[in-house]
Amino acid sequence: SLVVLFGATAGAYGAKLGSDERELILLVWQVVDLHSKKVGTLHKSLVKADNLDLSEQCREVSGLTPEGLGKAEPLDRVLQQFSQLVSSDLKVLGRSSYTLCSDGQLLIRQVLHPEASKKNFLLSDCFYSFYDLRKEFHTCYPSSASVKDQTIKTMAEYLGLATDETEEDFGVWQVKTMVAIIFSMLSEGCNHVFTEPETVKYKYETGPCSKSETVDSETVIRARGLPWQSSDQDIARFFKGLNIAKGGVALCLNAQGRRNGEALVRFVNSEQRDLALERHKHHMGSRYIEVYKATGEEFLKIAGGTSNEVAQFLSKENQVIIRMRGLPFTATQEDVLGFLGPECPVTGWKEGLLFVKYPDGRPTGDAFVLFSCEEYAQNALKKHKEILGKRYIELFRSTAAEVQQVLNRYMSTPLISTLPTPIIPVIPPPYTIATGSIRDCVRLRGLPYTAGIDDILEFMGDTTADIKPHGVHMVLNQQGRPSGDAFIQMKSADKAFMVAQKCHKKMMKDRYVEVFQCSGEEMNFVLMGGTLNRSGLSPPPCKLPCLSPPAYAAFQTAAVIPAEAALYQPQALLPTTRTPQASTAAPPAVTYYPAQAAQLYMNYTAYYPSPPVSPTTVGYIAAAPGAVAAAATATHTPLLPQPGALVRMQGLPYNTGMKEILSFFQGYQYAPDDYNGLIQLSDQARSVLQAPKEWVCL
Repeated sequence: SLVVLFGATAGAYGAKLGSDERELILLVWQVVDLHSKKVGTLHKSLVKADNLDLSEQCREVSGLTPEGLGKAEPLDRVLQQFSQLVSSDLKVLGRSSYTLCSDGQLLIRQVLHPEASKKNFLLSDCFYSFYDLRKEFHTCYPSSASVKDQTIKTMAEYLGLATDETEEDFGVWQVKTMVAIIFSMLSEGCNHVFTEPETVKYKYETGPCSKSETVDSETVIRARGLPWQSSDQDIARFFKGLNIAKGGVALCLNAQGRRNGEALVRFVNSEQRDLALERHKHHMGSRYIEVYKATGEEFLKIAGGTSNEVAQFLSKENQVIIRMRGLPFTATQEDVLGFLGPECPVTGWKEGLLFVKYPDGRPTGDAFVLFSCEEYAQNALKKHKEILGKRYIELFRSTAAEVQQVLNRYMSTPLISTLPTPIIPVIPPPYTIATGSIRDCVRLRGLPYTAGIDDILEFMGDTTADIKPHGVHMVLNQQGRPSGDAFIQMKSADKAFMVAQKCHKKMMKDRYVEVFQCSGEEMNFVLMGGTLNRSGLSPPPCKLPCLSPPAYAAFQTAAVIPAEAALYQPQALLPTTRTPQASTAAPPAVTYYPAQAAQLYMNYTAYYPSPPVSPTTVGYIAAAPGAVAAAATATHTPLLPQPGALVRMQGLPYNTGMKEILSFFQGYQYAPDDYNGLIQLSDQARSVLQAPKEWVCL
């Protein structure tokens, strides 16, 4: 038997059903006996939604009102009544089993399953298997329109059935027409057989992924804006109703090995992926999640692995994975098992432990643990921040893809002697960033995060002709993403004033943008990490007295990096900040970046300017070995005062400052008269040097 099912939400209707997260407000169904071609009673039930604010389209199409829905039952009770009434109708027809049949996939996958998941109740087994009438119709009548273009009305018109919807109540006509279509498919001329129902997975299955696999780019999406503590199961719950491939959730990590709020998700086919894209800006708790297309190469880069040790560790399927972080470097398997205790036994005992190590075999302080059930994993998570040895241990839920990512990252981390090929800028003739108190710049605040240079130029309209060459500066945050701010250098103060007057609070996409006139000096302060607000100018961290010598130069001189620094990525070393004495001739130096581009990599600021554009972006290419050698011979001033004068400190507390380090080395002579002998390593350099937090002392 089939149970023909139709539903509607308080929002979008038709092809956009469920795309706006609106709740179900109507269910209509009828039992059909495929053998005797008899039908049961047609039932119509209103559903009380938490939000009774109906869209105009819903009011117009359905004729329902908030007053009428306010007297209805909530969804969980309506579904209980549904099961009882279906069972009663089946008994009357002499049948015992049934399968749902709906008009397309949206009602089951995009409405019922997500809403039940958000309201924390389980759907009965009948909602995990159903027939898609559109697919069955196209199979029976191959010459009809494609599945994507089918509707109840077009199927009825193809068969010559009556299509006057005004004769019946909303929902009733749809179900009666669907039943008539099914009977036409069962007629002697067609003899259609319903054999292969659509299925909805009960739960997400974990599993490993090999880099040798082929992943179809039409099945992968990128989810952005996830809570940092979300697990693969949380993401699978967000996409409830859609079938995710086995091991298809890959949480992305940042340069420090921590989750960055993004994930790549692989679905079983392109149809499921397209449905997932319709959940763009749906909510996980109080946060909305952005959903975009991604590629198979991106998924393999995050989730794929080649290590036999990892493959063997992940070969135990349907296990709960917990990540341990902060383990003592001397910790053994016995220590970890003792820490977890008998209340949370590890799957396979020692085989269920995987320590993360550097290529040279040194431990990183991370480990992954397998548990056979959710109860054991929950017991383990209760030990979060408990002490092992002299250190507290962090425990988090993890995924197979995260195991692969962490192992790939640490095992592929280069040693200091094999630093990556440096990059040199390919720039147009030299240009200078504005300085001084002339207010010939404007600051744009509140830009959409998706806004690019072209959007800013379109926003400014005709005034773009008054922008100085290379005068557009996008401000980026520490993750390299737009911060919502930008600075524009105008040709004169009058032009800047006109732009501020004309464009202030003008709309860009769906946001209004504030435009303020400012000076080049103020722009420099903000680009270097300071703040500019109504209270005045707050200097950047590098300008605070405790962090730099009194003779720190203003931003009027070009930032240069000694030639030896060309052996490293620009993030690895800070440019010198001391002003040369008048009596001392400045040593020859290689200008690695112009001042404004060098600021992009300053480690002491919360925001970084992007390379300036006008409007084409400055490009960078890898330096040839000969170019590096030429740069290295351009100066004779060594970076270090003498061989062996550089020491490296590991294991520092995260709140360590310069004063604590100077106090630690009290009694020893460090680089004379200069706190610049202390270099705090940036995030990228820290990953190269393979330590959680370090300072380098000269």
